[in-house]
Amino acid sequence: MLDSATIEHLSSRLRGRVLAPGDPEYASGRRVYNGMIDRHPAAIAQCAGVADVVAAVGVGVSSDALMSIRGGGHNAGGLGVCDDGLVVDLSQMRGIRVDPEARTVRVEGGATWGEVDRATHAYGLAVPSGIFSTTGVGGLTLGGGTGHLTRRYGLTIDNLLSAQVVLADGSLVRASEDERPDLFWALRGGGGNFGVVVAFEFRLQPVDSVVGGPTLWPLDRSRDLLRWYREFILEAPEDLNGFFTFMTVPPAPPFPPGLHGQPMCGVVWCWAGPATRAAEVFAPVRALGPSLFGVQQMPWPALQSAFDSFYPPGLRWYWRADFIREIPDAAVEEHVRYAQRLPTPLSTMHLYPMDGAVHRVGRSETAFSFREANWNQVIVGVDPDPALDQRITRWTREYWEAVHPYSAGGAYVNFMMGDEGGGRVQAAYRDNYPRLLEVKRRYDPENRFRVNQNIAQGVSAQEVSPAPPPA
Repeated sequence: MLDSATIEHLSSRLRGRVLAPGDPEYASGRRVYNGMIDRHPAAIAQCAGVADVVAAVGVGVSSDALMSIRGGGHNAGGLGVCDDGLVVDLSQMRGIRVDPEARTVRVEGGATWGEVDRATHAYGLAVPSGIFSTTGVGGLTLGGGTGHLTRRYGLTIDNLLSAQVVLADGSLVRASEDERPDLFWALRGGGGNFGVVVAFEFRLQPVDSVVGGPTLWPLDRSRDLLRWYREFILEAPEDLNGFFTFMTVPPAPPFPPGLHGQPMCGVVWCWAGPATRAAEVFAPVRALGPSLFGVQQMPWPALQSAFDSFYPPGLRWYWRADFIREIPDAAVEEHVRYAQRLPTPLSTMHLYPMDGAVHRVGRSETAFSFREANWNQVIVGVDPDPALDQRITRWTREYWEAVHPYSAGGAYVNFMMGDEGGGRVQAAYRDNYPRLLEVKRRYDPENRFRVNQNIAQGVSAQEVSPAPPPA
């Protein structure tokens, strides 16, 4: 644990603030998006710039403190905060600089996607990201990044041009295709294992307005709808994205009162192609007779932030995830069974499509391995009440255990909790894991950055399970 003298020394070296237990803002400073996480760091270094990050990492290393890196604080397992250690907090570092002519944007490590969207939308441009505007840029990017634009423009990492990284030895380096390409390879999916990324440079895509929103059907139609969806989305134009979901209709606009509180199945759509083609593209969806057809033209940031108010910070989450190649009828039956047992109104399951542009990148071209998967599946139990933690956790685990046999065998690291073990981390990277170990040993040989889905140095290449054959 960091002692008071070390914390005072750290505070003297930073332009930003250092929060310690007893400080008035300590309680709010240690909170993260997932209200189930309740950790008490010895100090929180709220860095005001790169020099602060260098100083914080230096103090953390010299004092042999456990360190976690916090960007947006959205991580499923709350890995941006640790007990008794030092939180290197980037949340004050939110600078964004757009170059509309070059179609690039430079984003500091503490920014959220909503802030990026506001800056880039003025030029009719966007970075492919997730589905919540409150998500941090850093965490989502380093894990891969799937969302509304994935089929058309690939993962977020497929649009990453470079990164500035503070390493464990205190040096500030740039990683790109031309500079430290091994580190750049590892950053694209390898998480926060290699250093503190203080800035990202992204390629921007031409996205201004989109045609999107939810379509919902009664839960008793979910078997037929999921069977239809699994075929339809993989054959649809790549400008069309749509993630399948089981959900309880929120008792609020824009959902009509007649549907409030009803468990339903649905698809949340995003058409990024010409608006003039939207009626044609959505005709097969209308033909299915949804109870709600909430698809409409809207600015890109409006779709990205559409669910923010329904899932505010502080709710209690428990997650399980898998990559999916196929959804056989046996898997459909399990999905339907657990959809009928949603434990709370906020609990849900999402199937995010990740074919199209994702498939055109080789499985070894970035650390992100599951390029042949067709979906990124996540099951989440969610509720604000701590008394329901056991209920949402049990449902999530049992649901996952029922459908996991039909998975591709690994999961998206951004959707993994901190209690799943090193085997699951290895399964996420498959035959990319030995190369990640090499990069880890080069850039963080003492494993200073280990509060993450950790690339464990004690595991040899021979111990890593061989990858299954490509689909």
